[in-house]
Amino acid sequence: MHQTKESVIEAQKLDVQEPSRYKVVLLNDDYTTMDFVIMVLMVIFHRTLDEAQNIMISVHKSGKAVCGIYAFEVAETKVAQVKSLAGQHKFPLRCAMEKE
Repeated sequence: MHQTKESVIEAQKLDVQEPSRYKVVLLNDDYTTMDFVIMVLMVIFHRTLDEAQNIMISVHKSGKAVCGIYAFEVAETKVAQVKSLAGQHKFPLRCAMEKE
C-alpha cells in the first residue's frame, strides 16, 4: 500500500486532540477581605478592576466563582500562586481547579 505525503499528514491531524481545560475557582470564606480578592484577581488572573469586582461579588454571593479557564499546568500554577499569596497575607482564601 502506497501512502502519499498528504495522506500521512491527514492521518496525523486526526490524532491531535485539544488538551483538557480547567476552570480555576475562588471559594468564599468569612475572613478574606474583598480588597484582597480584587487584588488577587488583578495580579494573578490579569483582570481589570471592573472584572475583578464582578468576580469578587460572585464569589461573595454564590460561594465561588470562575476566575479563568486554562490548560492543566497553567491552572495548577494559578492555584499555587493564590495559595502562596493568601498565605503571605495570612488569609484563608481557597482556590481550586475543576475540569471543564
